Amino acid sequence: MYKYIKRFFDILLSFFAIIAFSWLFIIIAILIKIEDKGPILFKQRRIGKGKKEFYILKFRSMKMDTPKNMPTHLLENPDLYITKVGKFLRKSSLDELPQLFNILKGDMSIVGPRPALFNQYDLIEKRDLYGANDILPGLTGLAQIMGRDELEIDKKAFYDGEYKEKMSFLFDVLIILKTFVAVFKAEGVKEGRR
Repeated sequence: MYKYIKRFFDILLSFFAIIAFSWLFIIIAILIKIEDKGPILFKQRRIGKGKKEFYILKFRSMKMDTPKNMPTHLLENPDLYITKVGKFLRKSSLDELPQLFNILKGDMSIVGPRPALFNQYDLIEKRDLYGANDILPGLTGLAQIMGRDELEIDKKAFYDGEYKEKMSFLFDVLIILKTFVAVFKAEGVKEGRR
């Protein structure tokens, strides 16, 4: 039953958030264009519900010559690729704002497992064990508030499965509130191999 209410809230909240933050979208777009002449948005193949592929949207935070389809935390020297505006966007998680359109479209939810890259086979396989590939991926999730990029694959998949089992309105509200705290403190963000 909650999954239907959850979708209703996803549509409502993403729609009003897009309107409320439209001024911010414009400012970020201008700043990206001033620093680097490439596109404003970055599209990347990700794995959604039922392991169906979709394209996630982000504000582009990296230069055009960045290696494609590689998680940033696996780059040898990410500072060579991240733009100055991008560094701020990533630290503040503002690069994720365009995913509100993914939520509105139905590819994502506000809360759920973060969508894996199409080539993160180990994470996708581990999520199968916990049933985490059976629900919509999210803008934020339990794994994000429990460590984000610092988590090992096994632990991340475990938390994604735990979210699926405990999914409820109150649990979603708790995760959203803890996400704001984690973003404010920039917890769990890892750039490059360390």
